[in-house]
Amino acid sequence: MSQPASRRGFDFFSAGELPAPALPVDEVAGIVREQWGLEVGLEPLGSQQDQNFLARAPGGGTPIGVVKITNPAFTADELDAQDHAASRIADAAPHLRIATTSLADDGTPRSVVADTSEGPLAIRLLEHLPGGTLNGPAYLSPAVVARMGGIAAHASLALAGFEHVGLDRVLQWDPRHADRVVDLLANVHPDPAKRAQVTDAASRAWAEVRAVAADLPVQAVHLDLTDDNVVCTTERGIRLPDGMIDFGDVTRSWAVAELAITISSVLHHAGAEPVSVLPAVRAFHALRPLSSAEVRALWPLVVLRGAVLVVSGEQQVQIDGGANAYAAEGVEREWRIFEQAVSVPSSVMTHVIADALDIGLDAGGRAAPAKPAPPGGRVAPAKPAPPGGRVAPAKPARIETDPAVDLDRAIRLDVSITSDDVDAGAWLDPELEDRLALAALDAGAPLAWLERATPRLTRSRTLAPESSATVPLGIDVWFAAATRVSTTRGDAHLVVEAADGMTILDGTVPARTRARIRLEASDAPPHVPHLVRPEYAVGWLAVTEDPAAAIGLHDEGLDAALRADSTTGDDAAALIARRDRSFADVQEHYYDTPPRIERGWREHLVGTDGRVHLDMVNNVTPLGHGHPGLAAAVAKQLRTLNTNSRFNYGAVVEFSERLAALAPDPLDTVFLVNSGSEATDLALRVAMAATGRRDVVSVLEAYHGWTYASDAVSTSTADNPNALASRPDWVHPVDAPNPFRGRHRGTDAVRYGPEAAARIRELAASARPPAAFIAETFYGNAGGIPLPDGYLAEVYGAVREAGGLAIADEVQAGYGRLGDWFWGFEQQGVVPDVIAVAKAAGNGYPLGAVITTREIAARYRTQGYFFSSTGGSPASSVAGLTVLDAFRDEGLQRNAADTGAYLKSRLEALAERHPLIGAVHGLGLYLGVEFVRDRATLEPATEETAAICDRLLELGVIMQPTGDHQNVLKVKPPLVVARESADFFVAMLDRVLAEGW
Repeated sequence: MSQPASRRGFDFFSAGELPAPALPVDEVAGIVREQWGLEVGLEPLGSQQDQNFLARAPGGGTPIGVVKITNPAFTADELDAQDHAASRIADAAPHLRIATTSLADDGTPRSVVADTSEGPLAIRLLEHLPGGTLNGPAYLSPAVVARMGGIAAHASLALAGFEHVGLDRVLQWDPRHADRVVDLLANVHPDPAKRAQVTDAASRAWAEVRAVAADLPVQAVHLDLTDDNVVCTTERGIRLPDGMIDFGDVTRSWAVAELAITISSVLHHAGAEPVSVLPAVRAFHALRPLSSAEVRALWPLVVLRGAVLVVSGEQQVQIDGGANAYAAEGVEREWRIFEQAVSVPSSVMTHVIADALDIGLDAGGRAAPAKPAPPGGRVAPAKPAPPGGRVAPAKPARIETDPAVDLDRAIRLDVSITSDDVDAGAWLDPELEDRLALAALDAGAPLAWLERATPRLTRSRTLAPESSATVPLGIDVWFAAATRVSTTRGDAHLVVEAADGMTILDGTVPARTRARIRLEASDAPPHVPHLVRPEYAVGWLAVTEDPAAAIGLHDEGLDAALRADSTTGDDAAALIARRDRSFADVQEHYYDTPPRIERGWREHLVGTDGRVHLDMVNNVTPLGHGHPGLAAAVAKQLRTLNTNSRFNYGAVVEFSERLAALAPDPLDTVFLVNSGSEATDLALRVAMAATGRRDVVSVLEAYHGWTYASDAVSTSTADNPNALASRPDWVHPVDAPNPFRGRHRGTDAVRYGPEAAARIRELAASARPPAAFIAETFYGNAGGIPLPDGYLAEVYGAVREAGGLAIADEVQAGYGRLGDWFWGFEQQGVVPDVIAVAKAAGNGYPLGAVITTREIAARYRTQGYFFSSTGGSPASSVAGLTVLDAFRDEGLQRNAADTGAYLKSRLEALAERHPLIGAVHGLGLYLGVEFVRDRATLEPATEETAAICDRLLELGVIMQPTGDHQNVLKVKPPLVVARESADFFVAMLDRVLAEGW
């Protein structure tokens, strides 16, 4: 370049205003043509202080590169440093795509200082990296956020040791100058309240950084690896960052600033909050470990970054007079980054980050408490602090109460998720805690109390897109008599509040009234809440102490139990690790990082941290979770008798009678087993015994179970990728009667029945007449798709004509799930010869059944006798009876019809606005939402479906994919699901489809 070198580069504090270049498009196109012989069309790209264009081949063709017109304030040395930094990262991380300056045919960089209408300007043609960036407000998944952290780490590693004269510059984006930038620019902010918020937060954050600044390594940094500057490759519908662009801010700064700037850019995206950045922090640390000092500086740097963005954005808008659309549009985005950065105190986030990385904090910080304890426990005690650290204040706190209070007779209340007191939905009663406390006082206790750190289910809320504040930072106490509470020593600050949060100034707690007591560390942030969300609990607990210990309420036994809890590692991730060591891994679990679920109620599932999820997939429990009638009936039976069905007792007879009565004539005889797999297996064996044959006709893309016979007729490649190749020769599959994506679609679906019947006749003609035809009566495994009208009548007729039996697999569709019909085959207007049923029959208790005629059942004698140890046991029979009672008394089938129709209509309305939804299948509460990338080709959106399910989990909905392509949402909730829950599910799905996954 012709511009002379400078020994010192740009200095923001002496440069004054920096209006971005604003050359006309035609002029830029002319320069490109003149300098490099390229004919291009130019599309403006956003930039804060430069001017950028996407250059395409004429007529809107293939992108050729990015024309970057650098602000004239920057020197040739600085641009050279940027080019070298890009090349250095490209060499060190060849798996990443790096936007370097493109080369002409002769190998020279396309870089020039051109005379323009605005004077000499440095213009470069940078390599174009296809795939786009993460620009915009769309949701970023944990996988994407982790990739961003990994890219930042690779840049940091590659630039360590890089020296260049062009790094000698003072940028407003360098956090080493953040205090000065905010002081200089704050006055440009038009809102006095926001201005004060920014300056106050920046002042606090700067003090926190300054305390560790001497221990922060300094090196060359990219300094702008934000969502705007990482590029992505899209594979099968999922975008993942794999490259970087825009080296305009390359300079020398604190190494940890690379990560701070990256994670700051996450905070404005849909659904993002401070803990959303942890995947990036972990990924960065895994490649380029953070020191304790860097951990302490990280979140204050995020706050400073947010503050600088806010004031700089306002300044740039004013400088450009509104002409810079990129800067103008960024004002709201930058304020959201700042708002999220300050939404949690830096000291709390520092402990959250330290815990996530398992790093102790140096002097000036406390060692972070361990992760939440197992169910019924509390967030475990703090880890031992490293040298220079501390666990508790120098002077342990001591809280004095009235000497007349006999602490040995105090009653510790339990409203954790494992407590009996929260059964049967009692946790939803806002008065439960007070009722339990007053009952304890009435029984003679001098005080009742709720401990610190144990998540309280009573504070959980259903149908919420984020977790509730369930973890207490102090204790709640009810005294039998008015009692004064005060501290006698210690550095911690005692807070005594009434139930409404108002401070009790003299510390006197009225009799039989709740008081909230906290011990806040001397360096705790202001406004410590009494209850916090579990994601942040480890950080908040680190800046508070346990009042129960200070009062003397904890005994040695409880403390020992808590210490044991902290060493067993029974949080969700550790439990999965234990499961993997002892449980055959072929027994898969939902989600890659599943929550730990230990309680359910109706259509809700509750994690150990108190997070409540809406269960929209669990067709095993039509009565819902935690049904008190079922629990009481089975418990009573287990207390009296539970044996096998060879003994003579009433429950098995009554259940068999009632189940047979629900089947149409002539089906009147029942076999009882333990599961759906056993039911279908037995149904097949009954057919083989009754006919003396072994060949069976089944349907493609179907799943019937895991036993030998039920697996043999299962053809779902989602459940077994080798299903089609591994079928035994006695199984003869026919086409899946799928009118949406099968061989015959729409009105042509009527051809499936005659074709299947023809196949059965072919087998009979070839001396292999089938013993049975087996199929789900509603095409469930493919996503709740009704069979074509007349399909079963056609096929049942053919198999019977050949002397075989018709087996109806009702394991999923049966028991009222379709709403208007108790059995799925009723929707087809047919009666099978054999019914296999399970799942709903026991509401999760192991129970299945085969229902057939007395004559067919009797022929099983040719195979010997049948016996199932727990099939038809007293307990399972009582469970089955209780389920039937609930169907009769609680209107479950009617709710399946009404709520199911309502839910389907709402999902269909959603499909009108979101093209990813190819179809909404099903009836009643047996629905499927099928995702496709193209409604014409029906290309399955498999990866998108998995990602949507993961995002729904974050928003409080349990959902899983189904079908051979795993592109259908399996919408099969408990039949008690309320309309409000249906609305919540649709709202969250709508949000995911709008915001991204």
